[in-house]
Amino acid sequence: MRNVRVYGIAALAVLAVAAVAVAQTTVNPLPETAPAETTSIDAAPATDAVAELAKTSWGDAQNGASLAGACAACHGLDGNAMQQGAPRIAGMPERYVAKQLALFKGHYRTEALAPLMQPYAEILSAQDMRDVGAHYAAQRSGAGVASDAVITDPASPYKGMKFYQPGQNLYRVGDASRGIPACFACHGPSGSGNPGPAYPHVGGQEAGYVAIRLQEYRSGNTTQPDRHQFDQMALVAKSLTDEEILSLASYIQGLHASADQASPAQLAEVKAAGGLPAAPGIPTLADATSTADAAPAADAEATAEAPAPAPTN
Repeated sequence: MRNVRVYGIAALAVLAVAAVAVAQTTVNPLPETAPAETTSIDAAPATDAVAELAKTSWGDAQNGASLAGACAACHGLDGNAMQQGAPRIAGMPERYVAKQLALFKGHYRTEALAPLMQPYAEILSAQDMRDVGAHYAAQRSGAGVASDAVITDPASPYKGMKFYQPGQNLYRVGDASRGIPACFACHGPSGSGNPGPAYPHVGGQEAGYVAIRLQEYRSGNTTQPDRHQFDQMALVAKSLTDEEILSLASYIQGLHASADQASPAQLAEVKAAGGLPAAPGIPTLADATSTADAAPAADAEATAEAPAPAPTN
């Protein structure tokens, strides 16, 4: 278990909030009411499973819930279980989920645990994918905790900082000297994503999974037919060090919109225990990679059941 510090959106600087407002209003988000005609997935290729999404209409969350039974073993019916290194998908934009399923079906995503996803995706029609996406988009995402441990490595440029703090700075501010934009410009201050361009919900995502994905983006290698969004992330990740990837992953794991997600019973349990237990040692990149092979089931379930606030200064 790790220490956490309460994270609040109010802690963002006024300038930062204004930047988010601009970023979030310069895209074309989906309308509040589903249109009668079909909607299009952005930049789909001419043929294959991804292209089929262009022929779909808005997803039916009720039908998606029935189809999601096959997903529950790893993701949980509400998308908050993270078994076997599977990501938290609750709260993901509908179109983002559908597109990832299409990429699995088309064998365009082949990294890490993709081979496990392919047989489940192959039996779904394009409309089924939209329906499953609608179901998970309607679920409330939980959150994990971020590491409060102090960086003691004398060779680290971040020596003396809390482990999550370099990642927090990258998420909130970015690094203009390296051409790294603030993550929240696309993913939002609480990591809730953006349904317009289908940027994923990242807040509360398991740190090991985030680290693995950032490594994949940093490599610059993908077999996706449309590289647009992949290349956006590859450009961001290419300059990140291993330490920064792990710190950013830790910060994101503890990030969520508000501190009221825990139930009164959960808060009472934490209070009775004298607060949150001490955080373990700072993780390594190897630790993050091994998460894809075997994520501790009990810890993942505990994280989903008792979301904790993200840290803040």
